[in-house]
Amino acid sequence: MRIDILTLFPEMCSGVYSQSIVGRAINKNIIEVYSHNIRDYTLNKHKNVDDTPYGGGMGMLMMAQPIYDCFREVTKDFPVKPHVVYMSPQGKVLTQQKAVQLSKLSNLVILCGHYEGVDERVLEEIVDEEISIGDYVLTGGELPALVLVDCISRMIDGVLPNEEAYSGESIYNGLLEHPQYTKPYCWNGKNVPDVLISGHHANIEKWKREQSLKRTLEKRPELLETAELTKNDRKILDKLKND
Repeated sequence: MRIDILTLFPEMCSGVYSQSIVGRAINKNIIEVYSHNIRDYTLNKHKNVDDTPYGGGMGMLMMAQPIYDCFREVTKDFPVKPHVVYMSPQGKVLTQQKAVQLSKLSNLVILCGHYEGVDERVLEEIVDEEISIGDYVLTGGELPALVLVDCISRMIDGVLPNEEAYSGESIYNGLLEHPQYTKPYCWNGKNVPDVLISGHHANIEKWKREQSLKRTLEKRPELLETAELTKNDRKILDKLKND
């Protein structure tokens, strides 16, 4: 998979995605991630990429021309138009299901806005969907874009050791993850639950599932409305609610 980020701050982006798991996946040629400076495509000798909005209002807007020319140059050799995402608080909130969907694409372009936003005409011209990472406002789209890159990359074959590395994580299967522990067995007067060192795999898996249901009920009960639950899961939840 190839991901191209259109941004005013390419170094900010590359400094993050070149590290850790995503960075290793790039070095192994499992995925490609590039950041492109929109400012390089302005026709203004002062490299301005923004101007005042028609109709008045506070702040500045990013102009359509530099964004569009950057997009055309980046994608000129693509066989078909790539899927384009604009990171915006007006978009639908990012979910694990959306990340899985996007991870199946061959090419993805992410547009990062800045200032007070982007000229609507270029959004209409190139953008396929808008995605938000939450109901709050940031100074630019770079941090949301990096969140999206990280979230998507983990779903691509070969980035993590195996599917179990992500399929059991919080949210992926609709529930929060169970509590986890490592050595030492006793820390600060607190012991690891004995079932985890029992060696009885069936009991361990049962405990993990019950704890996952318990945590979801306590911390994010709304997730239970859409989670795939078995009859036994529902029995466990009923018992937890009545305790």
